Amino acid sequence: MATITFPSPIFGPIKSRRLGISLGINLLPDDGKVCTFDCLYCECGFNATHRTKKSLPTREEVAKALEKKLKEMAGQNEFPDVLTFAGNGEPTIHPEFGAIIDDTIDLRNRYCPEAKISVLTNATLITRKSVFDALEKVDNNILKLDTVNNDYISFVDRPTGKYNLDEIIERMKAFNGKAIIQTMFMKGTVNGTDVNNTGDGYVLPWIEAVKAIAPREVMIYTIDRETPQEGLLKATHEELDRIVSMLDKEGIKSSASY
Repeated sequence: MATITFPSPIFGPIKSRRLGISLGINLLPDDGKVCTFDCLYCECGFNATHRTKKSLPTREEVAKALEKKLKEMAGQNEFPDVLTFAGNGEPTIHPEFGAIIDDTIDLRNRYCPEAKISVLTNATLITRKSVFDALEKVDNNILKLDTVNNDYISFVDRPTGKYNLDEIIERMKAFNGKAIIQTMFMKGTVNGTDVNNTGDGYVLPWIEAVKAIAPREVMIYTIDRETPQEGLLKATHEELDRIVSMLDKEGIKSSASY
């Protein structure tokens, strides 16, 4: 299956389904993937088959490249809607993540003060104080929560280290609403196992967890690009719309990307 890797440390701008004109910030190498999950649906492929040989970009390299790109865009009278930490894996892995967030806030304020700063994170490292504190500073703290079923997480999201779902949810609550929950809904069968998480058996407990977390917003989405694992299928518009309607009834702001 085809997979995508992104340039590092800056890529784009690109048109994001959820965020608008997004200038990407990739804190991982450009020759592979580094992640604390190994999701069956990841557009960057599986960890084992995309191991990196290059080092992470340094804090200085990120700031220099970001400033150069922002100057270039300003010179063309083009400005991003959002500066998005994403790319080839989990951005909060970077040991200087907090300092890089501070640099990015400074550069945003200088060159494109209207732009938002977003971080797409699988939330595995939010138990680290430095990561938690950095995420509190950004405009869009977007936390992955695909389900509250541990077996599903183990089979589909495949954490590469310790993952305590209850602890993660408690830390999500601690953001006191300064967070966005992002959830992948999909269907299909993998090695005889049904991975459909659009039914009430998955959705109702997940909604209860979302209510407890009380995020600012929920973004649900489905497969958009080719996946490394065969057998995965998109959730339908109707299935995503049903989940949005269920969230609306609970007073939770939500949106779906198809």
